[in-house]
Amino acid sequence: MSRGTRSGRPSEARTRLLGTATRIFYAEGIHSVGVDRIIEEAQVTRATLYRHFTGKEELVLAYLDQADQGMRAQITGARAPDAAPEDDVRAVARAIANGIRSPGFRGCAFLNAVAEYPDPDHPVHRAVLAHRQWFLETVTELLGRAGIEPADAAGRHFVMLRDGAMAAGCLFDPELVCETFLRGVESLLTAGAAASRT
Repeated sequence: MSRGTRSGRPSEARTRLLGTATRIFYAEGIHSVGVDRIIEEAQVTRATLYRHFTGKEELVLAYLDQADQGMRAQITGARAPDAAPEDDVRAVARAIANGIRSPGFRGCAFLNAVAEYPDPDHPVHRAVLAHRQWFLETVTELLGRAGIEPADAAGRHFVMLRDGAMAAGCLFDPELVCETFLRGVESLLTAGAAASRT
């Protein structure tokens, strides 16, 4: 059983703490937010925070774990059981674009976090790399099933397109950014399919 749970379910206080931290970390950054602010806005005591998390670092890791689980669910939900593989790639790209269009979008939670934790040995930095490795492997597998060759190069290209769209989406017109991103993914599919036939 994890800390702060009964029967494996998170306690209401833990859920409130993590929800509050997630909202503030994503909107304002991690280093700029102290535990006192999170305690105040979550309306819990300091003892309650430390009953559920050993400290701010564990809270940050829980925030990133929640974001990772959300991304995995988003990609799983975007794929249709009977869809053609290339349509799965398009569906994943559309899901990413919909996230960029969403209210309060502030870029990629993982890229934002790693900018604040540049030390490659830090647990937060390692959590970001683990998420990104999963994402790269997932899109590479999707592109490979769509017949795009070489799939590893196409996967890296897709991730770079996505990273650029995530960075630009909170700086420029999200609709224009998403249109550019989706067009780039379509070009990647077209070029990769043509290369696989030669």
